Amino acid sequence: MIISEENFQNHSMSKLIKGAVVPRPIAWVSTVSQDGIRNLAPFSFFTVASMSPITLCFSVGSVDKDKDTLENIRETKQFIINVVSESLANQMHESSKEYDSNVDEFEMAGTEFEEGDFVSVPRVKQSPVHMECELDRVIEIGEGNLVLGKLVGYHIQDDVYEETDKVNPHKLKPVGRMAGDYSYIQDFFPLPNDHLPK
Repeated sequence: MIISEENFQNHSMSKLIKGAVVPRPIAWVSTVSQDGIRNLAPFSFFTVASMSPITLCFSVGSVDKDKDTLENIRETKQFIINVVSESLANQMHESSKEYDSNVDEFEMAGTEFEEGDFVSVPRVKQSPVHMECELDRVIEIGEGNLVLGKLVGYHIQDDVYEETDKVNPHKLKPVGRMAGDYSYIQDFFPLPNDHLPK
Protein backbone atom coordinates (compact mmCIF):
# COMPACT_ATOMS: atom_id res chain seq x y z
CA MET A 1 0.00 0.00 0.00
CA ILE A 2 1.19 3.50 -0.86
CA ILE A 3 -0.54 6.51 0.71
CA SER A 4 0.05 9.98 -0.72
CA GLU A 5 -0.50 13.20 1.19
CA GLU A 6 -3.76 13.92 -0.58
CA ASN A 7 -5.10 10.59 0.72
CA PHE A 8 -3.97 10.97 4.35
CA GLN A 9 -7.49 11.95 5.43
CA ASN A 10 -8.82 8.60 4.20
CA HIS A 11 -6.61 6.67 6.62
CA SER A 12 -5.88 6.68 10.34
CA MET A 13 -2.46 8.24 9.84
CA SER A 14 -1.98 8.77 13.58
CA LYS A 15 -2.15 5.00 14.14
CA LEU A 16 0.04 4.26 11.13
CA ILE A 17 2.74 6.71 12.23
CA LYS A 18 2.68 5.62 15.88
CA GLY A 19 2.75 1.98 14.83
CA ALA A 20 5.85 2.43 12.67
CA VAL A 21 7.94 4.88 14.72
CA VAL A 22 8.73 2.45 17.55
CA PRO A 23 9.87 1.88 20.18
CA ARG A 24 9.68 5.47 21.37
CA PRO A 25 11.39 6.62 24.58
CA ILE A 26 9.11 8.17 27.17
CA ALA A 27 9.73 11.54 28.75
CA TRP A 28 7.98 11.47 32.13
CA VAL A 29 7.82 15.22 32.60
CA SER A 30 7.41 16.81 35.99
CA THR A 31 6.47 20.45 36.36
CA VAL A 32 4.93 22.72 38.97
CA SER A 33 2.38 25.50 38.55
CA GLN A 34 2.84 29.04 39.82
CA ASP A 35 0.46 28.07 42.63
CA GLY A 36 2.77 25.22 43.65
CA ILE A 37 0.66 22.33 42.31
CA ARG A 38 2.82 19.44 41.15
CA ASN A 39 2.19 17.95 37.70
CA LEU A 40 3.46 14.72 36.19
CA ALA A 41 2.72 13.45 32.67
CA PRO A 42 4.32 11.12 30.09
CA PHE A 43 5.16 12.06 26.50
CA SER A 44 6.41 9.53 23.97
CA PHE A 45 7.45 11.97 21.24
CA PHE A 46 10.79 12.61 22.95
CA THR A 47 14.44 12.82 21.91
CA VAL A 48 17.72 14.75 22.09
CA ALA A 49 17.64 17.88 19.94
CA SER A 50 21.27 18.99 20.35
CA MET A 51 24.45 18.09 22.20
CA SER A 52 25.94 21.59 22.08
CA PRO A 53 24.29 22.96 24.10
CA ILE A 54 22.67 19.78 25.41
CA THR A 55 19.01 20.24 24.57
CA LEU A 56 16.14 17.81 25.01
CA CYS A 57 12.78 18.04 23.29
CA PHE A 58 9.35 16.51 23.51
CA SER A 59 6.07 17.14 21.73
CA VAL A 60 2.94 18.24 23.58
CA GLY A 61 -0.37 17.63 21.85
CA SER A 62 -3.51 19.71 22.10
CA VAL A 63 -5.56 17.60 24.53
CA ASP A 64 -6.52 19.01 27.93
CA LYS A 65 -4.14 16.81 29.94
CA ASP A 66 -1.15 18.06 28.00
CA LYS A 67 -2.02 21.72 28.51
CA ASP A 68 -1.17 21.65 32.23
CA THR A 69 2.39 20.60 31.46
CA LEU A 70 2.78 23.18 28.74
CA GLU A 71 1.22 26.00 30.75
CA ASN A 72 3.43 25.22 33.75
CA ILE A 73 6.55 25.25 31.59
CA ARG A 74 5.56 28.53 29.99
CA GLU A 75 4.96 30.05 33.42
CA THR A 76 8.02 28.77 35.30
CA LYS A 77 10.45 28.09 32.39
CA GLN A 78 11.50 24.84 34.09
CA PHE A 79 10.82 21.10 33.94
CA ILE A 80 12.40 17.73 34.68
CA ILE A 81 12.43 14.68 32.42
CA ASN A 82 12.35 11.43 34.40
CA VAL A 83 13.22 8.11 32.75
CA VAL A 84 10.51 5.45 33.12
CA SER A 85 11.88 2.10 34.28
CA GLU A 86 9.85 -1.11 34.36
CA SER A 87 9.08 -0.75 38.06
CA LEU A 88 7.49 2.66 37.42
CA ALA A 89 5.38 1.74 34.38
CA ASN A 90 2.06 1.44 36.23
CA GLN A 91 2.60 4.75 37.99
CA MET A 92 3.49 6.39 34.70
CA HIS A 93 0.28 5.03 33.16
CA GLU A 94 -1.79 6.38 36.05
CA SER A 95 -0.27 9.83 35.59
CA SER A 96 -1.29 9.79 31.92
CA LYS A 97 -4.99 9.99 32.82
CA GLU A 98 -6.89 13.25 32.58
CA TYR A 99 -7.08 15.15 35.85
CA ASP A 100 -8.10 18.69 36.68
CA SER A 101 -5.31 21.23 36.81
CA ASN A 102 -5.59 21.48 40.60
CA VAL A 103 -4.83 17.76 41.05
CA ASP A 104 -1.35 16.53 42.03
CA GLU A 105 -0.48 13.62 39.69
CA PHE A 106 2.34 12.53 41.99
CA GLU A 107 -0.29 11.80 44.63
CA MET A 108 -2.76 10.21 42.20
CA ALA A 109 -0.07 7.85 40.86
CA GLY A 110 1.38 7.09 44.29
CA THR A 111 4.75 8.38 43.11
CA GLU A 112 7.39 9.53 45.58
CA PHE A 113 9.11 12.80 44.79
CA GLU A 114 12.09 14.85 45.85
CA GLU A 115 12.98 18.40 44.97
CA GLY A 116 15.19 19.23 42.03
CA ASP A 117 18.70 20.51 42.70
CA PHE A 118 18.95 22.93 39.78
CA VAL A 119 15.33 23.86 39.08
CA SER A 120 12.37 24.44 41.42
CA VAL A 121 10.51 21.36 40.20
CA PRO A 122 9.95 17.98 41.91
CA ARG A 123 11.43 14.86 40.37
CA VAL A 124 10.40 11.21 40.52
CA LYS A 125 12.44 9.82 43.40
CA GLN A 126 12.64 6.22 42.12
CA SER A 127 13.46 7.11 38.52
CA PRO A 128 16.96 5.91 37.54
CA VAL A 129 17.73 9.12 35.64
CA HIS A 130 16.48 12.69 36.04
CA MET A 131 17.31 15.46 33.59
CA GLU A 132 16.64 18.95 34.91
CA CYS A 133 15.91 21.52 32.22
CA GLU A 134 15.35 25.20 31.69
CA LEU A 135 13.06 26.16 28.83
CA ASP A 136 14.83 27.16 25.63
CA ARG A 137 11.76 27.70 23.47
CA VAL A 138 8.36 26.33 22.46
CA ILE A 139 7.80 25.85 18.74
CA GLU A 140 4.21 25.60 17.54
CA ILE A 141 3.77 22.92 14.88
CA GLY A 142 0.23 22.63 13.62
CA GLU A 143 -1.97 21.74 16.58
CA GLY A 144 0.98 20.65 18.72
CA ASN A 145 3.95 22.23 20.45
CA LEU A 146 7.58 21.17 20.48
CA VAL A 147 9.18 21.97 23.83
CA LEU A 148 12.96 22.39 23.87
CA GLY A 149 14.83 22.53 27.15
CA LYS A 150 18.48 23.16 27.97
CA LEU A 151 19.94 20.55 30.33
CA VAL A 152 21.15 22.19 33.56
CA GLY A 153 21.42 19.15 35.85
CA TYR A 154 21.67 15.37 35.50
CA HIS A 155 21.09 12.66 38.11
CA ILE A 156 21.78 8.95 37.69
CA GLN A 157 21.47 6.16 40.25
CA ASP A 158 24.81 4.69 41.27
CA ASP A 159 23.90 1.15 40.21
CA VAL A 160 22.95 2.36 36.72
CA TYR A 161 26.11 4.41 36.23
CA GLU A 162 29.22 2.76 34.79
CA GLU A 163 32.76 4.07 34.70
CA THR A 164 33.74 5.97 31.54
CA ASP A 165 30.40 7.80 31.79
CA LYS A 166 28.14 5.06 30.47
CA VAL A 167 24.58 4.10 31.36
CA ASN A 168 24.06 0.38 31.95
CA PRO A 169 21.00 -0.40 29.79
CA HIS A 170 20.33 -3.69 31.59
CA LYS A 171 20.01 -1.89 34.91
CA LEU A 172 18.24 1.15 33.47
CA LYS A 173 15.38 -1.14 32.35
CA PRO A 174 13.62 1.55 30.29
CA VAL A 175 10.08 1.16 29.01
CA GLY A 176 9.33 2.04 25.39
CA ARG A 177 6.08 3.11 23.78
CA MET A 178 4.70 1.09 20.90
CA ALA A 179 1.49 1.93 19.02
CA GLY A 180 -1.08 1.45 21.76
CA ASP A 181 1.01 -0.65 24.10
CA TYR A 182 4.40 -0.56 25.77
CA SER A 183 7.58 -2.58 25.33
CA TYR A 184 10.38 -3.94 27.48
CA ILE A 185 13.78 -2.92 26.13
CA GLN A 186 15.97 -5.75 27.33
CA ASP A 187 17.82 -7.39 24.44
CA PHE A 188 20.90 -5.74 22.99
CA PHE A 189 23.29 -6.77 20.21
CA PRO A 190 26.34 -5.36 18.39
CA LEU A 191 26.68 -4.84 14.65
CA PRO A 192 27.70 -6.43 12.38
CA ASN A 193 25.96 -9.59 13.61
CA ASP A 194 25.87 -12.88 11.68
CA HIS A 195 22.99 -14.19 13.80
CA LEU A 196 20.41 -11.67 12.60
CA PRO A 197 17.63 -12.90 10.29
CA LYS A 198 18.12 -12.29 6.58
